[in-house]
Amino acid sequence: MKSIKDKKRDRIDNYRIFLYLALFCSTAALICTCYFTLWKMVPSNIKIKAGVDQTLDLQLPASGDLYKDAIEVSGLTASNIPRDSIHIDLAKPVTIKANEINKYVLDLKLFGIIPLKTVDIQVIQDKTLIPAGIPIGIYVKTEGVLVIGVGEFIGEDGQKYSPSQYILQSGDYITQVNEEKITSKTTFVDIVKHSEGQEMVLTVKREEEILTLKVKPETNQAGDYKIGVWIRDNAQGVGTMTYLNEGSGFGALGHGINDVDTSTLMNLEEGKLYQTEIVGITRGSNGSPGELTGYIEYDDSKIIGEITENTSEGIFGYCNEQIKAQVPFGELPIGLKQEIKKGPAQIICSIEGQPKYYDIEILEVHLNNDNINRGIVLRITDQELLSLTGGIIQGMSGSPIVQNGKIIGAVTHVLVQDATSGYGIFIENMLLH
Repeated sequence: MKSIKDKKRDRIDNYRIFLYLALFCSTAALICTCYFTLWKMVPSNIKIKAGVDQTLDLQLPASGDLYKDAIEVSGLTASNIPRDSIHIDLAKPVTIKANEINKYVLDLKLFGIIPLKTVDIQVIQDKTLIPAGIPIGIYVKTEGVLVIGVGEFIGEDGQKYSPSQYILQSGDYITQVNEEKITSKTTFVDIVKHSEGQEMVLTVKREEEILTLKVKPETNQAGDYKIGVWIRDNAQGVGTMTYLNEGSGFGALGHGINDVDTSTLMNLEEGKLYQTEIVGITRGSNGSPGELTGYIEYDDSKIIGEITENTSEGIFGYCNEQIKAQVPFGELPIGLKQEIKKGPAQIICSIEGQPKYYDIEILEVHLNNDNINRGIVLRITDQELLSLTGGIIQGMSGSPIVQNGKIIGAVTHVLVQDATSGYGIFIENMLLH
C-alpha cells in the first residue's frame, strides 16, 4: 500500500499534469484563434489597376511569392527572386504595378514559414464612372412563376387537400407546365383551372437544378381546380442608381432584388427602370427603418432603362439619354477596397429632388467579408440628412459612396438597431457585370 506521502506526491503530479494540459490547450486555442483572425484579415482576392502604382498596406506578419513575371514591385532588389515569381512581405507597405490585364497568385505564409492563404490577384482596367445617386422606379418580371408558399384548401367533399405538399417548395420557379412555357401568373392559374384534374408535368428550377415534377390538381369548395400554392411573377419598388459608365450601362442598388416572402433572389426574365419622383419620407429610428416613397407611373413613356441582370451585387443594364440628363456630376475614378480608409467620406442621394453629397464616416473596412454586400461599415454624420431621414432608409440602397475623389462603393443596408449606421458594398464587386 502507498504511504500518505506517496499519495500526496501522486496528487501533486496529477495536478501538475492537469495544469500542463490546461496550459497546452489554452495555448493551442490562442494560437488557433490568432491564426484564424489573421486568415480572416487577408482578403481572398485583391484587384489592382493596370498601369497604376497600387500600395498594399495590410500590416500582417506574412510574406509569400507572387507568381508571374509582368509585375514591378518597388523597393526590392533582384537578388534571390526567382524569374517566375516575386517575394512580397506584407508586414510593411508594398507598392505593386502591373502593366497588363492578367491574373496572379500570391501564396502567403505566416512569418514566412506557416502556410496561411492563397490570394488571387486580378489586374483590371482602370475605370472612371459617373456617380448618379438618383431615384429609380424598378419593375422586374420573373422567369416563370415563383412559388412563395405551399398550403392546403378544403375540397368539394369537405376534406383537406394539399396537392403540392412534399413536391413543390418555397423558392421554386415553375417555368413550364406540360411543356408549355409559363409567361405570367395569370397563364399558370388558367392552365390549372382548365386541367380537369389531369396530372400536370411541371418543369421547375430549384436553385441551379432543373426538375421535372408531377402534381394532380383537386377541386376546392367553389369547384375550381387548385394545386395549393401561392405564387408571384413580378416585383416593384424604389431604389437608387449608383453609377453610369462611359457607354449607356448602369449599376444600382448594391444588392439583388429578393422576394419579400422567400428571400430568394428573383430570376429575371425582363426588367424596366421607370422615372420616379420622391413624394414622401418616413424617417428612420432605432428599431424602425424608414422609407423613401416614390411616385412611379408604369407607362411606356416613363421607361428610362432596361434591367438585364439581377444579381447579389445589384441590378445592371442600360439606360437612355433621358436619365443621363438628371445626373449633374462628372466622371470619377474608382477606388479599390485596399484604398479605402477609415474616416470622412460622402454619399450621394436624392432626398429633396436633386442628387447631393452628404457627409458620412467610414467606421470599418472588411477586406475579406463573406457577405459581399457588407464590406464597408458607415455612419451618417451629415446633420441635414439626419434631420430629413433619421439616417439610412429604404430607397437609399445604391447611393454611391465617395472618398478622396473616388467612387469606392454603394450603400446597401441599414442597421435596424441604429438607423444612422449601415453597410456598403465595394464598387469593385459591382464592376463584375
